[in-house]
Amino acid sequence: MSSRLPLAGVLRLGRPSDIWFKPALSAVAAVAPPNLALLALGRLDLAMYTMAGSLCALYAHNRPYAARARALARVVLGMLGGLATALLAASLTRSAVALVAVGAMLAAVQKVLCDATRIGPPGNVVLTFISSAALFVPQPLDRIPDHLGLAAAAGAWAWLVGMAPGLLRPHGPERRATAAALNAAAAHAEAHGSGQDAIATHAATVLAVQAARQALRPTAATPSAASSGTRRALERLVARAEAALAAPADDRPVPEVPDLAGVDSEVAPHPGPLWHRLRPLAPLALRTALGCALAGYASLALGIGRPYWALVTAASLYQADLALTWGRGVQRVVGNLLGVLFFAALVPLAHTGQVALVLCCLALNFGAEALIGRNYWLGSVCVTPMALLITEFAGFQEPWPLITERVVDTLVGALVGLAAAVVVPHRARVVRAERAGPRTLAATGSSRGRHPDQRTGNTTEGVRP
Repeated sequence: MSSRLPLAGVLRLGRPSDIWFKPALSAVAAVAPPNLALLALGRLDLAMYTMAGSLCALYAHNRPYAARARALARVVLGMLGGLATALLAASLTRSAVALVAVGAMLAAVQKVLCDATRIGPPGNVVLTFISSAALFVPQPLDRIPDHLGLAAAAGAWAWLVGMAPGLLRPHGPERRATAAALNAAAAHAEAHGSGQDAIATHAATVLAVQAARQALRPTAATPSAASSGTRRALERLVARAEAALAAPADDRPVPEVPDLAGVDSEVAPHPGPLWHRLRPLAPLALRTALGCALAGYASLALGIGRPYWALVTAASLYQADLALTWGRGVQRVVGNLLGVLFFAALVPLAHTGQVALVLCCLALNFGAEALIGRNYWLGSVCVTPMALLITEFAGFQEPWPLITERVVDTLVGALVGLAAAVVVPHRARVVRAERAGPRTLAATGSSRGRHPDQRTGNTTEGVRP
């Protein structure tokens, strides 16, 4: 059991992403204006709705701007759809049992849609956090349009924040992908030979080159970019990385592999209609719905009145296989437990006034995005107190009941979520093997489908969430 569900390395810190500061600054830029506006108006109780739109700025930072524009628009629409469903359910019933069932179904839909569309980190977790929290906020039916309007306005601002860097560096994502391919090829050249280092660097370079190819692939939306001198120069540099990888001394050609870089999914779905990409994810949908529902009901049985954190914890666990799901569970529990201690230390400062409360949340927002690239648990140390402080926007609360509920929900969500992962088997390896083909499997060798995790900064087996 210990070899299949290891602890070694799960909490190890990786190198930060080259652009770690961009999502961190984008988060602050997207969250600050709506929250400060609500603070000035004395309506911080509405911050949950603006946060729903603002948090869309966390997505698609590695995509070229034409693709980013479409991805961010889809994220905003998906966020609004989940929020609308949650608000409608909250207005129609106060039955916690029914609300948990709705939350579990929403979490399953959000998980499979994020995986099928390959939206990338942070994937379904942010969407599920917002919709699950909204389920347990009493909601007058006639106020839903106003609340959705606030979320839509903040989402439009988040879209602008995500697209703004393109005004200064329109080819920034393509440049970074090209640089990553060249750096990976250089590392492979230094690790010459047939040892384990050479095998690992070969697999990493294959994936980096494929990511650069994807970033430079012209689209109908960017005809001018496809013919620009910058793009042609970058294509020549990627060709150099390919040549270095396929050098005669290496005697291994660059294979065609699935577009895995930046994917936040259990499996990398094949191109085609969305329905065909959703079908292989049916076990994942069942696993998510079952785990979230059971976690929510277990939390209710223990007397937690708002069990959404148990539901979110379960939804955040599911990875490409049981070992990775176990690892994410360990990271989640450690990060959340340290996070509630951090929250206890911050409460005296945050409770000095609403200005301090908002500023603490902004600092934690920056810290979460800056640190989560090192390891998921480290980012959770900031995410947990931020989520707890957001619940106080409508009014300060006693900290210890919040802390107790959060700890219980975290442990319940992790245990029940892992149990659901055991009950519903993972099929990702079979699907990946069928789609990738023998050339990909031979190219990745002993790495067994490993690729750099752009969200955690670590190397993980399969495709992360």
